[in-house]
Amino acid sequence: MVALKVVLTILFLLVCVALVALVLFQEGKSAGLSGALSGGSETFWSKNKSRSVEGKLENITKILGAAFIVLAIVLNLF
Repeated sequence: MVALKVVLTILFLLVCVALVALVLFQEGKSAGLSGALSGGSETFWSKNKSRSVEGKLENITKILGAAFIVLAIVLNLF
C-alpha cells in the first residue's frame, strides 16, 4: 500500500510540473472584445486550431488537468 502511494505521488508531481509547463507555453487569449467586434473569431486559423501546435497544447492541457484532478482525489483517499 505504501509503494502504491509513493508511485501515485511521483506521478502526481510529474503531472503537476507538466501542467505548469504547458500552461506557460500557451499563447494568451488577448484578442478580447476587439477581436470579437472585428469578426476575428471566425477566421481560418480559429476553425483549424485543433490541428495546430497551439491546439494540441490545449488538448494535452485538458487531459493533464483531468489527470491532476483524478490523482488528487485518489491520493486523498489514502
